[in-house]
This record gives sequence, structure tokens and C-alpha cells, in this order.
Amino acid sequence: MAKRIGFVDNKLENFHANVFLKGFRNELKERGWTVGGGYALDADSGRAWAKKNDVPYFNSPADLNAHVDGFMILAPSNPELHLDLAQKVFPFGKPTYVDKTFAPDVATAQRIFDLAHGHGTPIQTSSALRYTNVQDFVKAAGGSAAVKHMITWGGGSSFGEYAIHPVELLVSCMGAAAQSMMRRGTGEYSQLLINYHGGRTGVVNVYTHGDTPFAASVTTAKETTILTVDASKIFVNNAAAVLDLFESRKPNVDPEETMMIRRILDVAEDPVALKEFVTL
Repeated sequence: MAKRIGFVDNKLENFHANVFLKGFRNELKERGWTVGGGYALDADSGRAWAKKNDVPYFNSPADLNAHVDGFMILAPSNPELHLDLAQKVFPFGKPTYVDKTFAPDVATAQRIFDLAHGHGTPIQTSSALRYTNVQDFVKAAGGSAAVKHMITWGGGSSFGEYAIHPVELLVSCMGAAAQSMMRRGTGEYSQLLINYHGGRTGVVNVYTHGDTPFAASVTTAKETTILTVDASKIFVNNAAAVLDLFESRKPNVDPEETMMIRRILDVAEDPVALKEFVTL
């Protein structure tokens, strides 16, 4: 039986479309899934990408739906388009991955989840920073409850597009039960101070100037360990988790964590958070 993925995007010509396609055709080839077609809001760009990569292009999501078994909504630089793209594909009821950043704000994120629920469509979203050696370390150390304090670092060209990565790294390790947050700095160096229940704490550093590797320090009752993210397999691991969703029709990312990540990002843009802790 064919197992086919449909890429739905803004332009299709972007790093995520390329790296996911490569992963399905190479490292994950034995799992038997292929990219069965693509659709883009920018049709000219979409057709050019599809032709270059030998992927069938379809003029509408409905046409694409007849040729795929699961969807990936990409547009990683345009979260403001994710709801519109979700409205186009969720009615088909097929498992769907929505790329980072899930939504531009909490209200839209909730609308996307509600839309999926209304159509019985299994969905999940994540940054590739959910699938790293840091999460492996935390799991081996006893899980999120064992983490007393955690610091994450991340770079990128802008806070708006790249803060998702170190925030996802922290929440995927510490859990969704963050209580309050404050932000220090709005320029090229920002720091988010996050309080959890029971005195557990987290710090997210977002540096948009210079070369900052994704990294974390994890403090347990036993020790503090500093880890640099091994980025060599994170997109393949992310793609493998998408295939797990497609095959099981059960999300493997906690929606509460997704919503907490979005709440943290929303509060980070609130001027009040520069003066005091804001409830999450």
C-alpha cells in the first residue's frame, strides 16, 4: 500500500521543504513514505520547486488530497498563514504536521487545534529542537521532574522567527506547567526568565547577533551538565516523528506543551514582561 505525503506551503522553496524531502528519500527511505505531491499559495514558486525536485504539483489541496495519506503544512517563515492552510486541508481528516512556529499568537493556535478537533484530524507541531541529545539526556536523568533548573541558548536572524527553538528546547524538557515569565532585553540579546511550580526555574537566551550554537545546561539534584546540541540528525528525527503520527494517527507531541510555548512567545512580546513577571 502506498504511503504518500503532501507538502502544503507558501512557496515550497525553503530549507524545511528541502531538508524534509531529503530525509524521506534518504535516511528514512526504509519506512516507505514518499512525497506524493505539493501545493503552494505561490503557485509559480511551487511549480518550479516541484519540477526541480521531481515532485508532482497540484493546483488545489483537494486535487492533492486524492494522492496523499498525510499532510505537512510547512511555511516555516510564515506562521500567519498556517490557519489558512489548515482550513484548506484539515477537512480531509488526514493526519497533519504543522511546522514551526505553529501560530502567530495563542488565540490562533487555539483556533487551529479547535479546527482539527472539529474535523477529527490528528495534528502535531514542533521545532526540530524537540529532537536532540538534550532531550535524550533529560529522559535518562529521570524526565522533566528531575530537572531543577535549565538554561537554553539559541541564535538566528530574528527573535520573532527563531525564539521558538530555545523555547521548545526548554519546554520539551521541563514540561508545560510554567507559571510566570519575565523578559530582559529587546535587542540582539534577549533573556526569558521562567518560573515553574516547586521552585523549578528556566532561562532562555535568544541571541540574534553573532554565532550562538543551540545549547543547554541541565541541573538535577545530582549535577549540572552543559550540552551542545548535535544538530546533525534533528531534522531526520523530526521527520521520523511526523511519520509516527501518520502511521499511528496519534500525536506524539503534547498539545499543552505547544500552547505553553506559544504563551511564552506571546508574553515575551508584552511590554509589561520587561518590568515584572507575567502569569503564563
